[in-house]
Amino acid sequence: MSLLTDLINVDLSDTTDKIIAEYIWIGGSGMDLRSKARTLDGVVTDPKKLPKWNYDGSSTGQAPGEDSEVILYPQAIFKDPFRRGNNILVMCDAYTPAGEPIPTNKRHNAAKIFSHPDVVAEVPWYGIEQEYTLLQKDLKWPLGWPVGGYPGPQGPYYCGAGADKAFGRDIVDSHYKACLYAGINISGINGEVMPGQWEFQVGPAVGISAGDELWVARYILERITEIAGVVVSFDPKPIAGDWNGAGAHTNYSTKSMRNDGGFEVIKKAIGKLQLRHKEHIAAYGEGNERRLTGRHETADINTFTWGVANRGASVRVGRDTEKEGKGYFEDRRPASNMDPYIVTSMIAETTILWKP
Repeated sequence: MSLLTDLINVDLSDTTDKIIAEYIWIGGSGMDLRSKARTLDGVVTDPKKLPKWNYDGSSTGQAPGEDSEVILYPQAIFKDPFRRGNNILVMCDAYTPAGEPIPTNKRHNAAKIFSHPDVVAEVPWYGIEQEYTLLQKDLKWPLGWPVGGYPGPQGPYYCGAGADKAFGRDIVDSHYKACLYAGINISGINGEVMPGQWEFQVGPAVGISAGDELWVARYILERITEIAGVVVSFDPKPIAGDWNGAGAHTNYSTKSMRNDGGFEVIKKAIGKLQLRHKEHIAAYGEGNERRLTGRHETADINTFTWGVANRGASVRVGRDTEKEGKGYFEDRRPASNMDPYIVTSMIAETTILWKP
C-alpha cells in the first residue's frame, strides 16, 4: 500500500504529458498570498501562452459579492519545488473582466514604469534583503524563545550557530534550496540580530523581475513554514522594545551608476530621494514607524540621511562604491512587509524619470 509521501512524490512524467500549474496572486490585504492549481496539457515555458483564469474576489476582499469575478493574468513562470517534475508556479496579477487592473494590482503600474524607454536604457538592478521572523504557531511568539519569556539580549544571534543561538535553520535552508530549484536568483541567507529572525536576499534582478522573484520567494517560504507548522511574520517590528525590527533593504543601481563616474550619478539620485522622502515612506510598508526610530540600525522615519557605510542612515553607500567611484546604493527604509513592485518601481521613477 502506498504511503502519503509516496503519492505526493509521484513523478507524473512517467505516465502523462499533463502538468500542474499553481497560479499565485496577492490578496486584498496586499500581503496575503493566494494560490490554486490547474492541469495543463503539456509543458509551457512562456507565460503569454498560459490561459487566463479567474477567482472569487469577494472571498479575498477584492470584489463585491454581486460582481465577484477577478481575472488572473499569468506574468512569470517558475519551477515548482513542491511537485517538481515539469510542474510550475505561475506569478499572476489581477484584473476586472473588462481588463482594468484592480486597485490592489500594484504590478501593472510597476510594469509601465519599467517599460519606459528611459528606464529600459538604464537597466535597473535590484538586490532585496528580505528579513522575516519565525513564530511558534499557537503562541505567535518567536521560534526558540521561552514561552511567555525572553531570550538573552541581542549579540550572539546575528549569523550565529548553535542550538541556543539559531532557531529554524532547517526551514531557512529548505527555503534557500527550494528558491534555487524554482529559478529564483536568491543570492544568500543569514541569521539576523533578533533571535528567530532571518534574512534572504533576492538579486541581482532587473526591473519587474525583482518583484516577481521576491513575491514567489515569499510564497515558497509560506508553503515551507506551513509544512513545518511554523508561522512566518513580515511585521516590521514583531517584538516591541530593545529588539531589532525587520526590513527589506533595497540595493539599487543603474547602468550610469555602474559606469565610470557613477558616484556622481548616485549622489544626484540620492538627492532626488531626499526630496521625495515623505512619498517614499508612505509607500514603504505598514507599521514602519514602529521600526524606523533612529535606533536598532535605522534612521528616524521623519529625517532623511545618507552616508558611506552608515547602517543608521536612510540610504547607505558602500565603501567599495566610494573607493571605485561607481557602483550601487542601499535604500534602508523599506519595511519587511513592503510591496516590491511598489518600492522597486518608485525608486526607478524617482531617480530616472522624475524631474524636480
